[in-house]
Amino acid sequence: MSGSQDTQKSDNSDLPETGSDGGETQNESPPTNFKRAEGKKSDKQKIDILLKATGNAPIMKKKKWAVDPERKIGWIIEFMKKYLKLDRSEHLFLYVNQSFAPAPDQVVKNLYECYGTDGKLVLHYCKSQAWG
Repeated sequence: MSGSQDTQKSDNSDLPETGSDGGETQNESPPTNFKRAEGKKSDKQKIDILLKATGNAPIMKKKKWAVDPERKIGWIIEFMKKYLKLDRSEHLFLYVNQSFAPAPDQVVKNLYECYGTDGKLVLHYCKSQAWG
């Protein structure tokens, strides 16, 4: 019995230590929650982009994407090429308002502020030049 009592004592002694560690973990949790809250804030700061296929471009299953406002159009083009599994030699053209192709170094935030409607930026894409 003393062996089982020792086990119980060690089990009981482990519980308070875990409880005290839990208290310390709880003290560490608010910064973790704070970081998560920051992550949620950054999600709210992302810009919704609606991608519409034009011409001979393959249609994306997911058309609406949340993108970091500081991303450049060149990054979006490369992402789309990977998503659509296009060859490196194939071109992909993006157009704003079906009228002009933004420069690859153009920042998404700037385009959204100038041409965004209904809380999103609409970009048309195709594999050959269509407008502009």
